[in-house]
Amino acid sequence: MTWTAFLRSQAAVACDFFTVDTASLRRYYVLFFFNIETRQVFFAGVTANPTGAWTTQAARNLFLDHTDQLTGARALVRDRGSQFVDAFDEIFRTEGLKILKTPVRTPVANAFAERWIGSIRRELLKQPEGLPRTIIWNRQQLERLVVGYIEHYNSHRPHRSLEQRPPAAAGEPSPAPPATITVLRTTRCDGLISEYQNAA
Repeated sequence: MTWTAFLRSQAAVACDFFTVDTASLRRYYVLFFFNIETRQVFFAGVTANPTGAWTTQAARNLFLDHTDQLTGARALVRDRGSQFVDAFDEIFRTEGLKILKTPVRTPVANAFAERWIGSIRRELLKQPEGLPRTIIWNRQQLERLVVGYIEHYNSHRPHRSLEQRPPAAAGEPSPAPPATITVLRTTRCDGLISEYQNAA
């Protein structure tokens, strides 16, 4: 069995941090969780100092806010970062999840989380040339943009593994397109992302 197939069989949840530097050269760390089975992403917080205590509280908040979406999960995939302390692991063990630690310096072992980091960087934060797509000024702006992108990712962005449906689709697609189509355009993330849908 491949590692990917194993993670899917365990209904695993992956977690990781990614960093964003502001215009004033201050670095922030964004923590997120990724449900491998449903492809849903859960925002856990932004901090300039990701301590063990902060990460542990973020794990508590995850189960307070998203208990229904995590029902059936049996494992947590994480790296060996010092932020993931014993108290953090114990919260997941209490909820019945096993802790699967990836090998040292092996990001491919947490490929689902790494792929999502690539998505948010390409589609929201950076241009293909590596230049910033938007200038981040402070933590509040960064949090607003990341939350907006996660809402777009979960409710609108199509996924090949889900037959081009978003992870948290509002309803079933119509079996046949209407005779006339009126397309509505809405924006997210301060206008950086556009969403298109048929008018009702």
